[in-house]
Amino acid sequence: MRASQRARGEDVGIVDALLTADERRRSSSVRFDELRAEQKALGKLIPKASGDEKAELLKKAGELSAAVKAADAEQDVAAEETQRLLLQLGNLVHPEVPVGGEDDFAVLETVGTPRDFEAEGFAPKDHLELGELLGAIDTERGAKVSGSRFYYLTGIGALLEFALVNAAMAQATAAGFTPMLTPALVKPKAMEGTGFLGQAAEDVYHLDKDDLFLVGTSEVPLAAYHMDEILEADQLPRRYAGFSSCFRREAGSYGKDTRGIFRVHQFDKVEMFVYTTPEEAEAEHQRLLEWEKQWLTSLELPFRVVDLASGDLGSSATRKFDCEAWIPTQGKYRELTSTSNTTEFQSRRLSIRMREGKRVRPLATLNGTLCAITRTIVAILENHQQADGSVRVPEALRPFLGGREVLEPVAR
Repeated sequence: MRASQRARGEDVGIVDALLTADERRRSSSVRFDELRAEQKALGKLIPKASGDEKAELLKKAGELSAAVKAADAEQDVAAEETQRLLLQLGNLVHPEVPVGGEDDFAVLETVGTPRDFEAEGFAPKDHLELGELLGAIDTERGAKVSGSRFYYLTGIGALLEFALVNAAMAQATAAGFTPMLTPALVKPKAMEGTGFLGQAAEDVYHLDKDDLFLVGTSEVPLAAYHMDEILEADQLPRRYAGFSSCFRREAGSYGKDTRGIFRVHQFDKVEMFVYTTPEEAEAEHQRLLEWEKQWLTSLELPFRVVDLASGDLGSSATRKFDCEAWIPTQGKYRELTSTSNTTEFQSRRLSIRMREGKRVRPLATLNGTLCAITRTIVAILENHQQADGSVRVPEALRPFLGGREVLEPVAR
């Protein structure tokens, strides 16, 4: 755990503080049990005593009662401190994860070839310019109504979102996922249990009056769906595909991706989530990655797969793969989908277990973004644009757009 914390760039001292707190918790528990046993034994002697002996025993009983209360309080304080420190620890980093920060990822695979717009004889427009030509995106009125990083999807833009959601859900259900519409507001236990009140807390919206959190991904309500439950091992894996609106403050990203709808405060997403056995988790992680690659390939987008470095994993993941699509006007690959193996990290915090015969133990959970709508729209518009400002619709998406083959600019 010390090595894992070091690889994450997190405080290694928490491990030693946790060990100290846990020793205090265990020793205070032993002390409480010893005093309670002594108190019970004394309680049996008092009715049989009389005179000075009884007075002495009663005096000792009073002293023991105070000591038991103090030991009980010490036990609670030590347990709370242990739990507080435990919740600050990230998951154990997988040994094959590259060590380092945001720029130290490893490229595992590149799929497709970016278009050469210069050879085609025109300079590509960015997604916002295309979206305005198509009557699909309105950020000016989004900012007027809600502030920066908000937007309207209008006309074909709204239809494009519905098409993407339906196409993503069709792929997911074909792969055996159960479609889910999930709550956008969750209790603190759900948010904390999934690991989003640690280093990601600054990106979370909190409603103080209700003590509820707006989710940044349906991973949270999907993970908490079986909170405090025991699932039968022979009924695993359980695979869910959740659709939800997602809300993120994007704290610390000021000045980054301010144009258009690439980095926004509210967006919709189709998220895959899996409950499985710890032994099957790594193989399931590869399956989630393959489903994401299948999705991006069906949209005819050039992309690459990266193995994120240890300092960029987030607290819950032991390993995380991103699929990054090529964005022509940025001249680089940008994250479109992501899949994480969180092993037993979330299930332990949310008290989700599996039963194998008479044995009950924590299970493993995994998640994977199938379609983050706004970023996918960005990639589709920019990669499939044509010289006249129209946009070719990928074949796989056409049945969900009424058979449209091209998105045409609208009269202004």
